[in-house]
Amino acid sequence: MQREVDVVVLGAGPVGENVADRARAAGLDVVLVEHELVGGECSFWACIPSKTLLRSAAALRAARRVPGAAEAITGELDVAAVLRRRDYWVSDWNDDGAVGWLDSVGIELERGHGRLAGPKRVIVERADGSEVTLVARHAVAVATGSDPVVPPIDGLAESMPWTSREATSVQHPPARLAVIGGGVVAVEMATAFAGFGTEVTVLARSGLLRGMEEFAGEAVAAGLRELGATVRLGVQPTKVERTDSGEVVITLDDGSTITADEVLVATGRTPRTVGMGLETVSLEPGEWLHVDDTMLVTGGGVNRGDDGEWLYAVGDVNHRALLTHQGKYQARAAGDVIAARALGRPVDDAPWGVHAASADHSAVPQVVFAEPECVSVGVTAADAERDGRRVRVADVPIQSASGAGIHADGYEGRARLVVDADRGTIIGATFVGQDVAELLQAATIAVVGEVPVDRLWHAVPAFPSMSEVWLRLLENLGRPEVAA
Repeated sequence: MQREVDVVVLGAGPVGENVADRARAAGLDVVLVEHELVGGECSFWACIPSKTLLRSAAALRAARRVPGAAEAITGELDVAAVLRRRDYWVSDWNDDGAVGWLDSVGIELERGHGRLAGPKRVIVERADGSEVTLVARHAVAVATGSDPVVPPIDGLAESMPWTSREATSVQHPPARLAVIGGGVVAVEMATAFAGFGTEVTVLARSGLLRGMEEFAGEAVAAGLRELGATVRLGVQPTKVERTDSGEVVITLDDGSTITADEVLVATGRTPRTVGMGLETVSLEPGEWLHVDDTMLVTGGGVNRGDDGEWLYAVGDVNHRALLTHQGKYQARAAGDVIAARALGRPVDDAPWGVHAASADHSAVPQVVFAEPECVSVGVTAADAERDGRRVRVADVPIQSASGAGIHADGYEGRARLVVDADRGTIIGATFVGQDVAELLQAATIAVVGEVPVDRLWHAVPAFPSMSEVWLRLLENLGRPEVAA
């Protein structure tokens, strides 16, 4: 069977949903193709379940830092209740609600595995073995996401390691968990399981959270150790074996061994581009899909022939910023551009006014829900200097803000601003400490809006709040340098 539609979107995670929604809102006929659950990785195996697994223990720790609340606590974390709450938030891995939303906005769902079969053509293999060919009049958007990497360590694959999916869908937390990796997934899951009472060992070949300011990773390493976890830096597994008794034995490059009940691999992501027909449009299966700021694919010979500009890649699969909120931001741009081109409008006259994902280059916000929380936006001081920019850096303890001590006894944290010394604008910000996630949007607005530091003196923070750390940061910067 073959039929024509305006737009085909491959992948019904949050990114694909947003591309489809934006195009449909402009009046286009859209088909969304998904072979798993509508809502995707974020809704069922990543952002939502991981944060619910983390939240209860974080709330308990926070209460214990405030006299009056601390005395009211008479028990320990109820892990079974945490898992039940996680199950509620992932709807018991049922996507009826998401499918209902698609129906309500007029987006058609094709359940099955979609693959390209030449320009503007998608073949969908349904679970019952039947096939349908969708021919796109205007665009195909690839929003298939990414998968965890299992590195080629001797015996690792055969030992049945956990990836993020097994960790976030856990039904019975193990007594001992080894975590290979030092990135966001590694530290968040280490924090969650340490909160459950699991004996956690983190194995990282360098420091933690290497993409952030160095002090962020150092604070998280200290926080994990305070939770009872073992953090070993500068080590690499050379062999992994699951014994007949079910234990996992990990041999490290220094000759030592770690024994655990489960091993979680969190060492990066790889694009879901295998088996989806990229070779039929002169692209390489298994590779990331490179795009411009409108999410139009730029690699190979695609989008350059008689078929016009038709193939887009949005979200993780384009490797620009592997974060759900950035993928949804890209999706808004892609959906608007697809609609503009379909309606014969200039790209900069997109229906909703979003036509380029320019913030991916310089203003990506990120929250790491570890102990303590770490948030950042823009560039680090080291990255800015490597790019040849002249910078000024402000560092202050967050407890210098009036509200921090009220927020929690013994509050400890750190804030940093990175300022372009020539332009006088903030190009990077990092906050580390309890509940700093809510400080991030202000920094993001300052970076994206290129607000001059001199104007920020007039953005008066409320007293007594943790936002007063902005005043302390400005005081730390002092007067701008005056050229001789």
